[in-house]
Amino acid sequence: MKTSFALSSTVAAALMLAAGLVCAEPSVQGNNTKAAPAKAATAKTTAKKGAAKPAGPAPLAEAGPEQLAAAEQAYMGHYDCEFKQSVDIQPNAKHPGYIDVSFLKQVFTMKPVLSSTGALRLEDVTGRTLMVQIANKSMLLDVNAGRRLVDECIHPTQRAAIEAARASSAVPVSSLGITPAGH
Repeated sequence: MKTSFALSSTVAAALMLAAGLVCAEPSVQGNNTKAAPAKAATAKTTAKKGAAKPAGPAPLAEAGPEQLAAAEQAYMGHYDCEFKQSVDIQPNAKHPGYIDVSFLKQVFTMKPVLSSTGALRLEDVTGRTLMVQIANKSMLLDVNAGRRLVDECIHPTQRAAIEAARASSAVPVSSLGITPAGH
């Protein structure tokens, strides 16, 4: 009795194993996964023949007077940033009122916009990045990822403003910062 039980459990295990192998084999009716590479190769061949090319970037709208005024307020040139990085800002050669921001071998075409706070926003025309320029620094943000790409970017004009602010608010060392009435 024990032998027949052991034998039947062995047979059951072998049947289950065989059933698993049958399920794992590809179907004979055409669900074979080897057909997919042939379709991919066909798609590559049609792409090489120039079937459907992706559309280029949308044409930029002509800059209005506010945008042109905002572009005049952007500090053009080289910015030194944190971690020995840099950003370069130049007017866009093809579209007046637009600005090209270069960072890490990438160039972003941006539309300058003055904000109500006095900050200058350079908005990427593709919506991917944003450069914010305030009195004492600028920063480049990745809008999609919600993080800063680089911060503490300072143009020479911003550096001069920082130094002027330090000099005007500096208190002489020999004084307590109190000016007697009458002086």
